[in-house]
Amino acid sequence: MDNLLQSWSQQFPVWAWNLGVVVSALLLGFILKLIITGILHFYKNRDDYSLFRSIITHLGPPLNFFVPLLVLNFMLPLLEISKIFITPLDRLIGMLVVIAFANLLVNAFKIFEDYVYHQYDLTKEDNLKERKVRTQLIFVRKVVIIIVVLVTLSIILLSFNSVRKIGAGLLTGVGIGSIIIGFAAQKSLGNFLAGLQIAFTQPIRLDDVLVVEGEWGRVEDITLTYVVVRIWDQRRLILPITYFIEKPFQNWTRSTSEILGTVFLYVDYTFPVDSLRDELNRLLKTTKLWDKRVGILQVTDAKEHTIELRALVSALNSSQAFDLRCYIRENLLKYISENMPQNLPQARYQPSGKQNEEANHPVK
Repeated sequence: MDNLLQSWSQQFPVWAWNLGVVVSALLLGFILKLIITGILHFYKNRDDYSLFRSIITHLGPPLNFFVPLLVLNFMLPLLEISKIFITPLDRLIGMLVVIAFANLLVNAFKIFEDYVYHQYDLTKEDNLKERKVRTQLIFVRKVVIIIVVLVTLSIILLSFNSVRKIGAGLLTGVGIGSIIIGFAAQKSLGNFLAGLQIAFTQPIRLDDVLVVEGEWGRVEDITLTYVVVRIWDQRRLILPITYFIEKPFQNWTRSTSEILGTVFLYVDYTFPVDSLRDELNRLLKTTKLWDKRVGILQVTDAKEHTIELRALVSALNSSQAFDLRCYIRENLLKYISENMPQNLPQARYQPSGKQNEEANHPVK
């Protein structure tokens, strides 16, 4: 076979033979890529999720580069080029193959992500387990990408003899160098370790409802260095990831999304509480915001001029609880103002004894 190829190469000019080898390698690579994607297209289904569709979507573009470069790397010995040029060319193609393979690995992880996202749907009502898994997956994805990039750069750099010699020389000063790097990267390492702790101990997760820095919002994104909290009025609060390790905050969905909400009313001492309690029960039965767990009305305090009534209601999540509280507050006030306005808070004036006497015996 080698003799046949050598005889063919002697029948063409060097530039034509080399051009033919390169074009043949690229065409063969594209043909192999088309065969692979064609097989995957054949098995692709029309459901919302398809493993083959995910493979085609994420691996299709990287294969366009990886397969032709790999075939070209195998056919490189067939080129009629001087050794002076073949060595750097071989090194260049080798580096491109390594970069293309690294890109292939990163996109292959996205296939795994699609499968996990399909298995753990974040849009369901009780999505505690789904948020837990996705939070861990986001951190693992970022770590995998960093490792792939570092290994790729290491392989490329180690392909140069000068870099290997420099590395061997630096090994003698690795102790001092590690100390210097440790001080320089202290904050970055702290963020990384904090992210690792958050990913697996999970004081916060994606889509968790937090009260932090006096703001109510949901966790929108968790990176290796910071956390994005989407506040209720669509602002974004950016906090360093170490904040959630070092400082206290409220997590309303730590173990469940169910939550209790309160409505406070202040009325006169003569107010008939039982009638308002019946009205609260009626209102709760007519709304879908209530999850039927808790719905009570109690007198929680007696102040100087008013009594404090607290309606305690429950909902499936904090958003519904907020809407439910507004609904209950509005309709209870409407009920009081329409049916018993005389029992709203009143300022009473009681005249003194001397004033009473003068009032009973006016001066003639």
